[in-house]
Amino acid sequence: MNRHLTVRGAIIGIAGLLVITASSMYVALRMGALPWPTIFVTVVSMAALRKAKGSTLQEINVTHTIMSSGAMVAGGLAFTLPGLWMLDPTANFSIPSLLILTVVGAILGTLFSSLFRKKLIVEEALPYPMGIASYNTLQAGTQGGKGAKTLFASMGGSVIFTILRDGFGKIPALLTLYGGSSIIPSFSIWVSPMAMGIGAIIGPLFALFWFGGAIFGYYLLTPLGIQQGLFASMAEADVFRSNLGIGLMIGTGLGVFFKAVAGKLGAHKKLEEKQKGLPSSSRLIIVLILFFAVILLALGTELGLIEALVLMAGIYLATYLSGMLTGQTGINPMEIFAILVLLAIQLISNPSLLASFSIAAIVAVACGLTGDVMNDLKSGYLLKTDPRQQILGEGIGGVIGAILSVFVLLIMKSAFGGFGTAELPAPQAAAVAAMVGGLQHIPAFLIGLGVGLVLYFTKLPSATLGLGVYLPIYISSIMGLGALLSVFTKQALSKKYGKEKLGEQTGLVASGLLGGEGITGVAIAILSMFK
Repeated sequence: MNRHLTVRGAIIGIAGLLVITASSMYVALRMGALPWPTIFVTVVSMAALRKAKGSTLQEINVTHTIMSSGAMVAGGLAFTLPGLWMLDPTANFSIPSLLILTVVGAILGTLFSSLFRKKLIVEEALPYPMGIASYNTLQAGTQGGKGAKTLFASMGGSVIFTILRDGFGKIPALLTLYGGSSIIPSFSIWVSPMAMGIGAIIGPLFALFWFGGAIFGYYLLTPLGIQQGLFASMAEADVFRSNLGIGLMIGTGLGVFFKAVAGKLGAHKKLEEKQKGLPSSSRLIIVLILFFAVILLALGTELGLIEALVLMAGIYLATYLSGMLTGQTGINPMEIFAILVLLAIQLISNPSLLASFSIAAIVAVACGLTGDVMNDLKSGYLLKTDPRQQILGEGIGGVIGAILSVFVLLIMKSAFGGFGTAELPAPQAAAVAAMVGGLQHIPAFLIGLGVGLVLYFTKLPSATLGLGVYLPIYISSIMGLGALLSVFTKQALSKKYGKEKLGEQTGLVASGLLGGEGITGVAIAILSMFK
């Protein structure tokens, strides 16, 4: 068997992981955003290993898999746990409990991703824009030629643009085209090469469903609802819209669950084939991991046994949704999935404040790592990397990143005197804190849940539609613009250059735009730690 996971690759990957994880925690708390580190670590791994004796693209692929794995674990903690101290600055969360939560979350995220790989990457062939961009970067970086020039020229332009925007403030981050009125929300576009590149890579179907959800939520539902007296104000309309969008995403999750149950009850032959494809030893290992996860959570954290058992099912569904949305859109709303699993558990239990944030944190960590794993597995699938070695590398990096994330979070809490301040606003965690008491508009959520469930069974991307309804309009608009520009470019130039070649070049340009901003965002985050 070819050695794709090597000792030198692991050492390089872990060294990079320490820096990426710490910087990701800082930028998530400080900026309320977390750029995917995928292209940054791809370039770093390629620079470190490209000329090493006997190195391969697969070794580089596994190395950058390890290097990026702690970033989204840090994001999962940063987007949830600080909300506890915002509500109760005196709350005492023991370090052993924190470590158990984060490590178990990382292990479950890796485990469930390995189970979803075949369906989401091989069978459904979801785009996974970050994974494709990583693949294009590796191919172009090692093969050279016109493809490399196209990709790195696009990447260089994106780097310069991002430095001017974020480093020197010469370019606005948002461009407002319409200021809004008492019944119609403002319309803005995020001035982001990365987002435009994602829109181009995911293609018109997913991007326009996403943008269509935004148009419906902001410019049909909101003004008509206010005019008809359904909403007393724009703020009330926003609450309804956001809960509707959340319901649409969760309706998709319920559809996945019902389909799985129906498949097990009514398709015995398919089940037998599936069981044959999964050796009994592997099934035993999965059961043992889940068993020990439940025991660890029940004995070592604030969670009770029933809560820990239900949490396993919640994390399974949440990570599936996370993997699917990341594949369709390049966006991973991990804190939203954390809130919804928490709300589901609150229906059958009455968790304490510590237990509530424990649930949110472990779900967000698992979902965050799932998004990272699936992007890496996508590039690995295209490169023919051994998925077992890649998943093992991700698991190693995820556990190390989980342990490091806990201590970095606590160090920052001590150094900055808490969260929810000007220095560390942690806006996602503030949203989680606000939602711990429950959904703000249950009827809107239930409507979205029902519609999302129906759309899922009609094979429409209901979760992507829900993301458009939920997210700020400036994110959805730039994604739609990127997809439209890609389509128009291909149509206008296809006769001159040929559809296949033009498609390849368009993909390289999009990957460069995405990668350039991702690299610069991570670099700025690292530098900001030392200011």
